[in-house]
Amino acid sequence: MEGLSKSVADLIVYEHPSQSKDVDKAILRELSSLLFKYSQAFDGVVLAYSVEPQDKCARILSGVHPYFGVRLQANMLIFSPKPNMLLEGKVVKLTRESIHCIVLGFSSAIVTDENIRNELKYKSKHGEGVYVSRYHKRHVIKVGAVIRFVVKSLDEEILHISGSLIPANTGSVHWLDKYYADAGTDSNKKARRQTEEEVEMQEQVTEGGETLPLVNDHEVKRSKKRRRAEDQ
Repeated sequence: MEGLSKSVADLIVYEHPSQSKDVDKAILRELSSLLFKYSQAFDGVVLAYSVEPQDKCARILSGVHPYFGVRLQANMLIFSPKPNMLLEGKVVKLTRESIHCIVLGFSSAIVTDENIRNELKYKSKHGEGVYVSRYHKRHVIKVGAVIRFVVKSLDEEILHISGSLIPANTGSVHWLDKYYADAGTDSNKKARRQTEEEVEMQEQVTEGGETLPLVNDHEVKRSKKRRRAEDQ
């Protein structure tokens, strides 16, 4: 999944003299306050960290309350989603209008109907809503499934992501990892185009609101022969 990166930062943590008895604990408490919040300094959300003090001596600042600063180096895991990146999330809610999921267990994401490609159609099965591909029956998105989507935008204040399932390399991670590479071969692309044309024709050929079945030339010839045999 994209959007994850490691960062090494040289920091100075300022502590009150009352924390001098247990500086290590005070530093960890200060850094823990950065977790799962968007930080402009790191241009992302801090997910994890490890620290190494650079100096054994602290620098005391002058003032009414003489804080002391501790130099340290922090290794951080940063989550920084940007537009057009591919992310993965677990589906927690699914309706005809949208798909809701959770990314990395803390950030919410939504894919609205205008950002879901026409291939994926909403259906109700056994009282539960699912999205099913019109061209690949095994490509199903339901509650509990993990989906791969493209980032459109991020609300930094509430860590809410807006996503898209328009690109062909998005959808159910289970199906993509198992079948997408094969679906991209020339033979399968040709078969998919034929399937798409048939589906579109089925949707366009209607009479009285009901879909008419398509009949090929071979079936027409067989039916004519059958009629002649009956007449004789």
